[in-house]
Amino acid sequence: MKKILIVEDDNFLSNAYRVKLTKAGYKIVLASDGQQAINTLESFIPDLILLDLVMPRMDGFAVLEKLKANELSAKIPVIVTSNLGQKEDIDRAINLGANSYVVKSDLSLDDLVKKIKAAIGS
Repeated sequence: MKKILIVEDDNFLSNAYRVKLTKAGYKIVLASDGQQAINTLESFIPDLILLDLVMPRMDGFAVLEKLKANELSAKIPVIVTSNLGQKEDIDRAINLGANSYVVKSDLSLDDLVKKIKAAIGS
C-alpha cells in the first residue's frame, strides 16, 4: 500500500483529502503545519507528499527546502496544493523541487487522485 503524507493546515480540506485518498487505497498520515511534517518524516517515509504552502510555524517553501536538502527525503515526490496561483509562487515551488503544483480551487478530488496515481501509481 502506497503511503501519502498530507501537509495541510485547513482541517476540512485535510480530512476531505484523507477520506478520498483512503478510499482510493492509500495509507494517509496528516500533518497540520510544516514543522510537524518535518518531525513526522523522522518515523514515517511516504511515497508522496501533498504540501500546502501557506501554513503556521513553517511554510511549504521552507519544508520543500528541508526535504530536498535531506538525503532520506530528497527523492520523495511532492505535489504542492496551494491557493497561491501566481507564476512566481509556482516557479519558486518547482525550482525548490516540487514535482507538480496545483491551485486548490482548480482541482477536484478525483483529479487529485489521478495526479497522485500518475506520480506514484496506485
